[in-house]
Amino acid sequence: MTDSEQLRSAGVQLIAGVDEAGRGACAGPMVIAACILPPQLHDGWLGLTDSKKLTPKRRDTFYDLIVAEAVAWSAIVIPPEDIDTLGLQQMNIGGMRRAVEALQPAPEHVLTDAWQVPGLTMPMTNIIGGDAQELCIAAASVIAKVTRDRIMVEYDSAYPGYGFAGHKGYGTAAHAQAMRTQGACAIHRMSYANVQKAQAVFEKHELRKELA
Repeated sequence: MTDSEQLRSAGVQLIAGVDEAGRGACAGPMVIAACILPPQLHDGWLGLTDSKKLTPKRRDTFYDLIVAEAVAWSAIVIPPEDIDTLGLQQMNIGGMRRAVEALQPAPEHVLTDAWQVPGLTMPMTNIIGGDAQELCIAAASVIAKVTRDRIMVEYDSAYPGYGFAGHKGYGTAAHAQAMRTQGACAIHRMSYANVQKAQAVFEKHELRKELA
């Protein structure tokens, strides 16, 4: 029996799942979502799981379903400059708290994917690998990932040449080469070592051009 099933058997109905997307990226925002699902789900929900295990098409399908039928959902966008200034972990935990607080109605219990979230006013259970075990956490992971992926596709047009629509701001070899060639842009997380290293290479090349 899952944690949510045990909670429902004890009379708890409003159970929120919380998850994030973009924690491991070096460009773009981190998005944190929270979601309360209906206690009874129809067959259209079959196959919902950790967003990373779904195809983009399936993620979009589930995103539309969640938005249409969830009891409540929220998405908090943490910009890269806040991550640089205040730190990834603080922004992650703070964003989870804000995502839960934004839910209306408020949940009676919160399930997270392995994280403790201090400051919540309701009981919480952190579950290792929770996005693959609890549908409410999986739903939150879909909301977070689809929201962030769409943001990164928009950034691909605003900041051409980096390939944001493909790698979504994660540290691929192509992304690193683009930073070395073009330098970091406004949505890069400048506190990250790989971004600083690539930026240093870019600036060195630019200096050589000036001196040539």
